[in-house]
Amino acid sequence: MTSSQTAAPDILLVEDDDELRSEMAAYLVQHGYGVHEAANVREARLKLDLESIQLVVLDVMLPGETGLSLCKRLAAENGPPVLMLSAMGETIDRVLGLELGADDYVVKPLEPRELLARVRALLRRRSVAASSKKISVYAFAGFQFDLMRRQLKAPDGDILMLTPGELSLLGIFIERPQKILSREDLSRWSNPEGASVDRAVDIQISRLRRKLNDKSKGEIIRTHRGLGYTLEAAVIPL
Repeated sequence: MTSSQTAAPDILLVEDDDELRSEMAAYLVQHGYGVHEAANVREARLKLDLESIQLVVLDVMLPGETGLSLCKRLAAENGPPVLMLSAMGETIDRVLGLELGADDYVVKPLEPRELLARVRALLRRRSVAASSKKISVYAFAGFQFDLMRRQLKAPDGDILMLTPGELSLLGIFIERPQKILSREDLSRWSNPEGASVDRAVDIQISRLRRKLNDKSKGEIIRTHRGLGYTLEAAVIPL
């Protein structure tokens, strides 16, 4: 394990290529981050249990249990955001990773500056969501969205946990209800660094819409073909 001496966000690097993992860790430490390393999913889970991890950089192909399996578990447990790495770069890989809960995806080999940009963007999303203290609870279509606790309560009282990417998008919709928001605007607002993956917004909106529609009687997020998306419901600050 390597770590910085400051109270910087802690990042977990899960990569079985020792040389690549060491290079990424050294670069992130150089830029002020605390870094923990794991070569497989078993080691990663131990680190997650012992350390306060704010972001996971996770390789898809690992010995034994795959990174996709860990990604799915972290999303289900509302864990830290996940930046997936893969040497393959196939579209199906990217789509599958995002559907399982990854917040961003990058193909290896990658430039260290690109890694840093994507890490900063994902951490900024989490920071913006956590630091918004003006109004923390909103109601719409029978749902209650608690921004500070990062929870969405359905009309039947069930708690629907959101991934960081879904949280960011829902926050954008909440601030601009009943307005058409283009894919480009949603991508820019949710990721100021501009380090996004093709179709990432569409996939995350699809996941968010599915969670909402499963607990509602009508369509909450509407698609306007060629224009963008709209949160159809009125939003009431509580």
